[in-house]
Amino acid sequence: MSYKQLSIREALNEALVEEMERDDSTFLMGEEVGHYNGAYKVSRGLLDRFGEKRVVDTPIAENGFAGVGIGAAMCGLRPIIEFMTFNFSLIGIDQVINTAAKLRYMSGGQFKLPMVFRGPGGSVLQLSAQHSQCFESFYAHIPGLMVVMPSNARDAKGLLKSSIRDDNPVVFIESEAMYGVRGDVPEETYTLPLGKADIKVPGKDLTILCWSKSVPLCLEAASGLKEFGVEAEVVDLMTIRPLDEETIHTSVKKTNRVLVVQESWPQASVGHYIAASISEKLFDFLDAPVKVVSGEDFPYPYAKNLEALMRPDARKIVEVARSLL
Repeated sequence: MSYKQLSIREALNEALVEEMERDDSTFLMGEEVGHYNGAYKVSRGLLDRFGEKRVVDTPIAENGFAGVGIGAAMCGLRPIIEFMTFNFSLIGIDQVINTAAKLRYMSGGQFKLPMVFRGPGGSVLQLSAQHSQCFESFYAHIPGLMVVMPSNARDAKGLLKSSIRDDNPVVFIESEAMYGVRGDVPEETYTLPLGKADIKVPGKDLTILCWSKSVPLCLEAASGLKEFGVEAEVVDLMTIRPLDEETIHTSVKKTNRVLVVQESWPQASVGHYIAASISEKLFDFLDAPVKVVSGEDFPYPYAKNLEALMRPDARKIVEVARSLL
């Protein structure tokens, strides 16, 4: 298989182009996705290529255009709804949770709902408390939604293509800080399965579970742990709901120690749910308590030095990992 170097932004753009060319029922809708080429330029060139009927600029009205997308999906189209950031998805969260997530169940399976809610999430650089939040726990809590969070260009493209093709509503959260990160992407057409984790680095001494922006930190930490003779297995979950419990459990049974790393706040988080689930289901295989490294439990500050203290980093991951051993 041959590869090319793309940024995550470019890989997502390729996925959108390929899926819109493959299926003319697929369209993109959101704030500034057309004439401005997207707030983060993920939709660059799509308006010129597909026109205003399939690349739809909207008012600043997330509840409204999320609802329009749901109606379109009910009628057989495949909408991709872009939230400029997932901080703004709170305006449309009623549509996502009360309508999109429930429709297939409440209609007794009479409707499919093939749609993607996508956009950037998490902290970037000095965007402060209202624009630096991780909302995967909100959406992963809800039956009827799938939640996908890629960590690199290859995964972003393959997972977005699969999300667009799926007949269920998918919440696809991109890392706002990682759009420019480059990586190898296959030249050939491909998709990646939803609900399947990926072992980025195999190991035997410790399982590190991570997703999105925490993955490169964990890869850096795994490299640092080698200096202490520790072989950490880094598992990128990729899909937060549904979780790939088979891959998680196989890894934990091999290493007997688990560290979960997340950017989001600790209380009621995805990471602590995973930790509790492993402790309950795999207690006899654990040689140490499951630990979680999270962002600090405060609103994100504006000051650059304080913002850096909020996030997990490789040093902190190595420190907690060594305590497990």
